[in-house]
Amino acid sequence: MIAADWRPAEADYPRQGIDVSHHQGAIDWDALPDEVDFAYIKASEGGDHRDDRFAENWRGARSAGIARGAYHYFSLCTPGAEQANNFIATVPASRDMLPPAVDLEFGGNCSERLTPDALATELTLFITRVEARYGRRVVLYLTREFEGGYEISRRFPDQPLWLRSIVLKPDWGTRPWSLWQASSFRRIPGISGGVDWNVAARP
Repeated sequence: MIAADWRPAEADYPRQGIDVSHHQGAIDWDALPDEVDFAYIKASEGGDHRDDRFAENWRGARSAGIARGAYHYFSLCTPGAEQANNFIATVPASRDMLPPAVDLEFGGNCSERLTPDALATELTLFITRVEARYGRRVVLYLTREFEGGYEISRRFPDQPLWLRSIVLKPDWGTRPWSLWQASSFRRIPGISGGVDWNVAARP
């Protein structure tokens, strides 16, 4: 059984951080431990939903001196351009922000399943608009199941990868990852309950 305070060794991965949404409730950003180097914060979902805690978390991370980035949960039932517009309307551009990210997974998504070509078309529309707005490459968050269904890492060879693989280092995807979500249950001061824990690959 893995302890709730487990994380990959800092000697192997010096930059480590969290990803959060309204599910974490009110976060005491100033109470987070120094080992939190960065935070990805949920901003939006689909074509019209905005995370209830985004603005609060966006301000809190900056106030605490934690590098921050925003992510969008991609809906399989909404056009990609419409989703990009929602994200752009939610997230203010800032020179110090991390690259934007998009969450690609089946969990919690609509029941519709696009063909791989259709999904690639909609995701391309999303990426193109978001990158034009923020001037950074969009990071693709992937589960093994979503990658197996759509071969995203092969179809989008220029996008950085953020792979979910709890405890075990990812051994899938067509190229090295940039971020690894290693835990979904870490307990740290400042957050009530478990939180997703991530590490960045060494440069």
